[in-house]
Amino acid sequence: MLRSDLIGAGILLAYYIFVVALPPLFLKLWTRVPREVARKLHHIAYSLSIYPLLTLFSSWYVAIAAASLLVVIGYPALLLIERASWYQSRFIQRKGQKGELRRQLLWVQGSFALMIALFWGLLGVRWQYIVAVSVTAWGFGDAAAALVGKAFGRRIVWPRFLKEPKTYEGTAAMALVSAIAIFLTLTLYASKPWPMSLIIALLVAPVCALVELFSRWGLDTLTVPLITALAIMPLTLLFRLLGW
Repeated sequence: MLRSDLIGAGILLAYYIFVVALPPLFLKLWTRVPREVARKLHHIAYSLSIYPLLTLFSSWYVAIAAASLLVVIGYPALLLIERASWYQSRFIQRKGQKGELRRQLLWVQGSFALMIALFWGLLGVRWQYIVAVSVTAWGFGDAAAALVGKAFGRRIVWPRFLKEPKTYEGTAAMALVSAIAIFLTLTLYASKPWPMSLIIALLVAPVCALVELFSRWGLDTLTVPLITALAIMPLTLLFRLLGW
């Protein structure tokens, strides 16, 4: 078991390096892909790392330890890299937000650890799939909100309440893409009946969009998956009572 966990940690680390970190960097260096597109591809790849975390390890606490491994290795490395003059032009972060990648690293891995502890460690392995559903809804939905909002957004949503202006178009994209992500993950990953998956997706996706809309300081990394999970769980229990 120890051997398989160590192999899993190696695979996870390789995923972070070759799928999460390097492709956005190469896109910035050698293509004309817009900065925001590269950022969100990085974001989606990050969210998909929840699948190796849920499948490669023997227990929930080993999975959390593996998630923490990236922080132990990556945070000091990013702290050193930020001192280099070429950092801003090569790493995908928003202009004027020094340390964004470090903060994202802490928030994402902390969010994953909390979700795994709650819906695998506390509630048991049969609820593990909720982590995958919630994180996937956040990863793809948030990327859609940012890209559609910046490209096509025209109508601003209550800007005085938000740190950054957000748009109705971006929020609608978040709801639509989150619904698709929830439906596909419930159906394909969790093997739930498609009518049940569709109903849950349609009910929960607007909640995802609203939570993302009002989350500030990057907290949507935590708030969207957590609220999504808390919304899906009672609906799943209700369908179980109904015999689905």
